[in-house]
Amino acid sequence: MHAASEADVDKAVAAAKAALPKWKSTSGFQRTAIMLKFADLLEANIDKLAHYESIAMGQPITLAKRMILGPIALWRYYAGYAGKVAGESYPPDGPDGTYKMVQYEPLGVCAGICAWNGSNVLAAWKMAPAMAAGNTFILKSSEKSPIGLAQYGELLNQAGFPPGVINILAGGGKVGALLASHMEIAKIAFTGSAASGRLVQIAAAKSNLKRVTLELGGKSPALIFDDADLENAVLHASESFLRNSGQVCVAASRVLVQEGIAQDFIKAVKVAYEKAETQMGDSAAAETAFGPLADKKQYERVMEFLDSAKSEGIEILAGGERKGDKGSFVQPTVLLNPDLKSRVYTDEIFGPVISVRTFKTEEEAIQLANDTQYGLGSTIYTSDIGRALRVASEMQSGTVSINTGHVTSPQTPFGGFKQSGYGRESGVEGIKNYLQAKTIHVNLKLQAKTGKEGIAVR
Repeated sequence: MHAASEADVDKAVAAAKAALPKWKSTSGFQRTAIMLKFADLLEANIDKLAHYESIAMGQPITLAKRMILGPIALWRYYAGYAGKVAGESYPPDGPDGTYKMVQYEPLGVCAGICAWNGSNVLAAWKMAPAMAAGNTFILKSSEKSPIGLAQYGELLNQAGFPPGVINILAGGGKVGALLASHMEIAKIAFTGSAASGRLVQIAAAKSNLKRVTLELGGKSPALIFDDADLENAVLHASESFLRNSGQVCVAASRVLVQEGIAQDFIKAVKVAYEKAETQMGDSAAAETAFGPLADKKQYERVMEFLDSAKSEGIEILAGGERKGDKGSFVQPTVLLNPDLKSRVYTDEIFGPVISVRTFKTEEEAIQLANDTQYGLGSTIYTSDIGRALRVASEMQSGTVSINTGHVTSPQTPFGGFKQSGYGRESGVEGIKNYLQAKTIHVNLKLQAKTGKEGIAVR
């Protein structure tokens, strides 16, 4: 796959800059129609796009198709915002007779950098709100999964986007650094590791102080109380967590179980993980639920964590080894009671590995859940809705899910607290990140010197 050069980046920025005036002035009705057409084309090409995503990073074909349905909904959701971003007005309330208006304008040329674990979702989170707001865009796919997003070029043309409005680049960290430091880019949205996110932020600050949205890592907790539905809790701690082989930033990899239900949960989750291993295999097969890790590098990272756990003497309830002798498969793994300072408990593994610990009280559960540098998501399992809402209000995370695993929605924002990043994607908050406010003050007071009504903008 061709990697963009510095000249390619400059050409993409120049094209986006040249296209900005026309796209910014395109009526909301026209932008809506183009965005809806693109969503229709994604839907019509779902099999092909899912195939490319599957062969790029091992995602089971059945999952790859489901992970394109979300972006289709996102494009349709934001299409509804085109031309409907309202401003504000305030009547004169003082002796100077000033009428006050606030209008929201696009930022200009924007850019996005995608991670490899959900290219279509991440592309939609970034591009769709930018398009609705009237910006132009440059999107960089991950070097691990570029071929699916490379198909967008033809689809964007078919949808009717004018040349230069959306530009797709491929390449690694060098290309991302060029975008983050480019003086003609007004905003950049990044999804990836915390270390890379810091570099993006530094480059943005050192260049033109461009705006930045960061969606970084996670080490999300799942709190399972004694009164939880055991079968449901096990389902989401296993099947939901293992979706995409644990390669999901918001996956609840720290499972905290109240003592009264702990033994039953541990027995059930062991069975669930052993069953999951039998459902792991060829990503192209319809019966495969869980695939390999994205590549050899990710496989080696996860195995290094497991070797570290073994060297610390952490009990392995299920898994803990490579599956088979071909490909980047790791057995679905359950670690029991790792030390609170252990790397497998504190660091993001990004693989099919959970850690299970017990707690006694609600207060202890909250303390354990929040004892992390991350704050992307939390899940709570209980039949007491009062407890659920009480605990949810104490979670230091951008998303809290109750009695279910994490499911994103076009209507709700997604992003993190603490070192999981800042800014939000999806929902109305998502489009706000691609707008800037302009205040206009109009003096309607009669001008005494001329005897005529004067209007001054200040």
